[in-house]
Amino acid sequence: MIAIMIAGAVAALVSVFGTRMLMLMFSTAGRGQPILGKEDHGPDHHMGKQGTPTMGGLAIVVAAFVGWVVAHLRPGLPFSNQALVIWLGIGAMAAMGLLDDVLKVTRRHNRGIFWKRKNLITLLIAVGAAWLLTSVTSISQTISLVRADDLGINVPAWLWVLWAGMIVWATTNAVNVTDGLDGLAGGSALMGFGAFMIIAYWTFRNPDLYPAVVNPLDLGALAAAFGGACLGFLWWNAAPARIFMGDVGALAIGSALALLALSLNTHLLLILICGINVIEAGSVALQMGVFKASGRTRRLFKMSPIHHHFELIGWPETTVIIRFWLVSAVCVASALAIFIGDFTRLAAGQ
Repeated sequence: MIAIMIAGAVAALVSVFGTRMLMLMFSTAGRGQPILGKEDHGPDHHMGKQGTPTMGGLAIVVAAFVGWVVAHLRPGLPFSNQALVIWLGIGAMAAMGLLDDVLKVTRRHNRGIFWKRKNLITLLIAVGAAWLLTSVTSISQTISLVRADDLGINVPAWLWVLWAGMIVWATTNAVNVTDGLDGLAGGSALMGFGAFMIIAYWTFRNPDLYPAVVNPLDLGALAAAFGGACLGFLWWNAAPARIFMGDVGALAIGSALALLALSLNTHLLLILICGINVIEAGSVALQMGVFKASGRTRRLFKMSPIHHHFELIGWPETTVIIRFWLVSAVCVASALAIFIGDFTRLAAGQ
């Protein structure tokens, strides 16, 4: 547990000061986040945020990595194959997001890589990360809710890779969609990483009940490091935000959450842990579906993602953020309740 606490604390400190350094650097360079206006069907009520420094997600990724590495200086915590593969996946997604952010800032327009090309590349990265997990680790190749043998759904390796890749791809996109209000994505991600930290430590303390999870303590340290990094970043990203995380942060966070779920055999539980992200991404899908089905004449929401809809009906931005955080907290608490309830049944049956 001490190693997990070290990972979180170090990551939080590095994130606070690292984000501050990025703010100063990007402010001095005079390059900030462009905002889509009304002519581009964007949230023109956010035009006042134009020019705010972006790419703060760099601090999150670096801080999380530093916190995770420092935790290993304590004896008893070896580096695991699972965590190393997760970091490769996170790094590839972060690099993709960074490229997109740089293009947006350089072009001074909130459209970077063409969305179809971006979706294809991120999908290939996601499937590649899933393939690596099956190739170099002993990860369980089942579809699971809270543990590898709970549902009993065994699938061929190729199908598991596609399934896992879709989970990573969908989660990164969902977090990216959520990142539209100050602190919304970072705050909800903090809760998600907290849940995975608890699940990993619980698994570590009860190895007989979760034999399919290898090196759960290392996964717990990774989750704690990302949670601490999000916490430190929120110091500057809370409304009114002085820096945005950008795609580099959103894609890295989304891939980290998904890869942790895969490594801890909590695939379907991820739907609840990332409940607010599912709602946000689902609102975009519903909006597009209704718009196309109506011959491009009707919309279900005033604007999607759904957080903009609530802004347009009169909720202040901070009200939307806090209420969405509360929804996220309920989802995460429900997920933990399901996990602990299953543990209780297993323990009682021993």
